[in-house]
Amino acid sequence: MPDEQPFVLDPTSADHHAEDRALRARGAATPVDILGVTAWSVSDPALLKRLLTRPYVSKDARAHWPAFAETVATWPLALWVAVDNMFTAYGGDHRRLRRLIAPALSPRRVADLAPVVEELVTGLLDELDELPAGETVDLRERLAYPLPIAVIGRMLGLTSAQLSGLRSVVDRVFATTLTADEAAENTANLYRLLDELIAAKRASPGDDMTSFLIATRDEEGDGGALSESELRGTLVLMISAGYETTVNVVDQAITSLLTDPEQPAHVRAGRCDWNDVVEETLRFEPSLKHLPLRVALQDIPLPDGRTIRAGEAILPSYAAANRHPDWHGEDADRFDATRTSKEHLAFGHGVHFCLGAPLARLEVATVLRALFDRFPHIRLAVPADELRPLPSLISNGHVALPVHLRPLAVRIEEARPTAG
Repeated sequence: MPDEQPFVLDPTSADHHAEDRALRARGAATPVDILGVTAWSVSDPALLKRLLTRPYVSKDARAHWPAFAETVATWPLALWVAVDNMFTAYGGDHRRLRRLIAPALSPRRVADLAPVVEELVTGLLDELDELPAGETVDLRERLAYPLPIAVIGRMLGLTSAQLSGLRSVVDRVFATTLTADEAAENTANLYRLLDELIAAKRASPGDDMTSFLIATRDEEGDGGALSESELRGTLVLMISAGYETTVNVVDQAITSLLTDPEQPAHVRAGRCDWNDVVEETLRFEPSLKHLPLRVALQDIPLPDGRTIRAGEAILPSYAAANRHPDWHGEDADRFDATRTSKEHLAFGHGVHFCLGAPLARLEVATVLRALFDRFPHIRLAVPADELRPLPSLISNGHVALPVHLRPLAVRIEEARPTAG
């Protein structure tokens, strides 16, 4: 019988790969301690897919988690279960909220954003191209962050000042080293900024998603449209999921490519393309390692004879599942852009599959293609094992991504006159 003592997840996520291996070794699902809350971490992809698509597993902790009331007052991750949007909705409420938001992320709208993304990437790379050869550049700060922030800012009609204020609080939503009081203060600041945004858009609406969501609620009233709480919660979801996750995929893709020069060589030789790199990154280093929380609505028997009891919390552990050897073979811990199987759970599965997936894929593929075309000699400025992971058991990226875009030796070689 597997160990029943909860496995304590490291809030700093100093070595999440070791934790993922430990979770898989404890069975398809195992009890974990996530900042003082006990949940069933599910790392087996087959079981996880099943639970993500069954009506007897809910995301509405407020309605279905017996521990909700006593937990939200003291748990640093309370926002993740208390926010009111389609991320935490169940059944009909989820279908209604998803239907309201889906038009903003339709294939046509994403296609319309392609030239915008190209323009933004070109502008960012132009700025980087002006830097002196050999200078160390933090690509997380100078490239991975500003692109998705600019895109979501345009979609939601945010000013530069609004974006700046929201970025700091959204970053802290994903931090898992805050105390309960610090997290509660951050949540209050987040909602204050969103209330200011909503008030500004009500006074002066524009052709943007924020104005659309406000109009949907105000015009349709309580007849199945957005409540005030859902409006605020939906903006939380769109802003946080709209940029933090994409930042991490850009970060991890660049890191993986620079760690193994054979990978960009595969792209240049035509053995794979940038879309393949994006998918392998999503499998190998998904932007979210764990995603709190779901709740069992009935007893769920496990393959090893144990049972997830009704009312117990379930923690999808996407990073551990994505590298499961039963799914991707014994080399699942190796980044390989030519890998035949493109399957992963980075965007979730089933009815909660991320609506923003096409936009995220577009942004990351555009960045990678343009970056490696512009700077073919790019390299890490530090050994890969010196890159510091974000102190978060949710968000999967690095504190910084220092690189040399055009090493000094290359610039000198380019400047050397040819013999005539």
